[in-house]
Amino acid sequence: MSARDAFHQVVKTALIKEDWNITHDPYPLQAGTFDLAIDLGAEKTIAAERNGRKIAVEIKSFLGSSQITEFYSALGQFLVYRSALTIQEKERQLYLAVPRITYEKFFRLSFIENSQKEHHINLIVYDIDREEIVKWIP
Repeated sequence: MSARDAFHQVVKTALIKEDWNITHDPYPLQAGTFDLAIDLGAEKTIAAERNGRKIAVEIKSFLGSSQITEFYSALGQFLVYRSALTIQEKERQLYLAVPRITYEKFFRLSFIENSQKEHHINLIVYDIDREEIVKWIP
């Protein structure tokens, strides 16, 4: 199993604050002969829905020396996970969780924003200090 992201607990706490039930930590994912794992699986029961809403969250800190290199890696990982999730549990929606500062200074750049939209990357933007989700971008 790969190492947890630096802000794993921050995002987990933020989801719990929004009444998400953490069901998997990590969420196991089978892709053919590959055993993969998305950082978190969570569910939220909504009064009008019998089965509620299910998500999987891949957490990224973007603390490395090159944000574009980290973006390449996160994008590739997201696309592979989404493809495998489509087979394993298609009703579970995949999100990429990124820190607010990274969202504001990097994900708002037109090229990155266009890539995010082109590849239909759902984002969760989280505040590290407050341990809260500040934005959901489907």
